[in-house]
Amino acid sequence: MTESDESWSDDFAPAGLVVTAAERLTGGFANSTWLATLADNRTVVVKTSRTAPPGLFAEEAAGLELMSDNGVHTPAVLAVSPRSLTLEALSSELPDVDDFWEQAGRMLARLHEVTSPRFGWDHDGWLGRLPQRNAWDDDGHRFFATQRILRYLDEPKAIQALTAADIAGLERLCDRLGELVPAAPAVLNHGDLWRGNVLSTTDGDPAFIDPAMSWTWAEADLSMAYCTGGIPESFFAAYHELRPPEPGWRERMELLNLRELLSVVAHFGPVDDYVPRIRGVLKQFL
Repeated sequence: MTESDESWSDDFAPAGLVVTAAERLTGGFANSTWLATLADNRTVVVKTSRTAPPGLFAEEAAGLELMSDNGVHTPAVLAVSPRSLTLEALSSELPDVDDFWEQAGRMLARLHEVTSPRFGWDHDGWLGRLPQRNAWDDDGHRFFATQRILRYLDEPKAIQALTAADIAGLERLCDRLGELVPAAPAVLNHGDLWRGNVLSTTDGDPAFIDPAMSWTWAEADLSMAYCTGGIPESFFAAYHELRPPEPGWRERMELLNLRELLSVVAHFGPVDDYVPRIRGVLKQFL
C-alpha cells in the first residue's frame, strides 16, 4: 500500500486563511495529510486531494460532527472544500496506558448505544477511495453480505486477486451468515476503526477520526479494532463492561473483518497477506 504523493498547493488552504508552512504527515493512502501553520501561528491538519470524489470531504466532516454529537471526541471541523478538509490538530502520540484505552472503549460503547430500526444509511459513503454502499435493509445478515462483503467482488483489483474458488467460497459464506453471526441490532458505527484512527486530545483523552458511518452490527466495528492490531485488551474489556458480549465474539472477529480484508484487496490487489487471510477465514468457517 502506497501513500498519496501529492504536493502542497496554496489552494488547499481553508478559505480566508493563509498557510505559511505545511509539513507532510505520514499514514494516509487515499489522501495527503498536512500539518499546516497559519499566519496567526495556529496549527491545523489539512487533508487534501485534487482527485477526491465529489462530496468525500463533506461526508467525512459530517461523520465527525455526528460522532461528536453522540459523545465521541473528534477534532473540530474548521473548513470543508471539494479538495480539502481542515481540522483541529490533535496528537498521534497516544498515552499508551490502560486508562486511555479504557476511555476509548467506553466511548465506542456509548456510540453503539445509538440504534436504528434498519441497517444502512440514507446515502452511500466512502471507505478509502471506494464507495461504501449503504442501501437500507431490514435484515442485518443480508445487509452485511451484500453491502459489506459481496459488494467488493466486482471491483477490478479484487477480480484480479481472487480466484473463482475464492469468490464461490465468499458467496457460500454469505449464505451461512445467519448461522455464524447472532442477530443483533443496527447501531451507529464508526466504520473504519483501527489504531491509526485514534488520536489524543490536548487533555490526553482519546479522539476518533476518519469515520465511514453507517448503521450496522456493533461487532463490525469491534472486528476491525481487534484484527488490525495495536489496540490492547483493556479497550475491549472496558467496552464489554458497558455492552456485555455475545458468546463466541472473539471467534467471529476474523469473519466480520472480511469487509476490511476485501476492501484492501479491492483498493490494491493482492498485497501483503490479505488474500491468504481471506482464504484462511473461508477455511475456518466453511
